[in-house]
Amino acid sequence: MKKAFLAVAGGSMFMLAACGGGGGGEEEDTTAAPEQLYQQNCATCHGENLEGNNGPALDGGNLEEDQVLTMIENGGNGMPAGLLEGAEAESVATWVAEQ
Repeated sequence: MKKAFLAVAGGSMFMLAACGGGGGGEEEDTTAAPEQLYQQNCATCHGENLEGNNGPALDGGNLEEDQVLTMIENGGNGMPAGLLEGAEAESVATWVAEQ
């Protein structure tokens, strides 16, 4: 009986941990907003309003999302590669292309 109880209790704790502990069914988004990420990682070179500084202006409205993402990931023309990665890089690329 004791072993069966421990097995059920242990299995329940494992399931709760794997499911996030039943925190209301909402996933916590730990990714910062794209504009905030831009301000933290890009504005020094590209300007607070995408107007350019020691890096080129990004406010011309002629940038495609995939172009921006490629530059974020691979760098080039003086820009270092990998300032942002994954979902953060994708969200900033989308945001910049929409400006």
